[in-house]
Amino acid sequence: MESTTSMEQDVDRTREVRTQLRNRHSHALTSLMEARTDLRGVHALADFVDDSVRWSA
Repeated sequence: MESTTSMEQDVDRTREVRTQLRNRHSHALTSLMEARTDLRGVHALADFVDDSVRWSA
């Protein structure tokens, strides 16, 4: 059985990885939407994320 500290470290590591992935995917989507303006309006969630990133910058 794992100790509480070890489990907390695993949870922290998982959160960090998820944050990094979320940021990387948001960046990649924003870059794609800048390069391919014809994709605007094709997928509502992609438009939403792109707009969110732009407004939060």
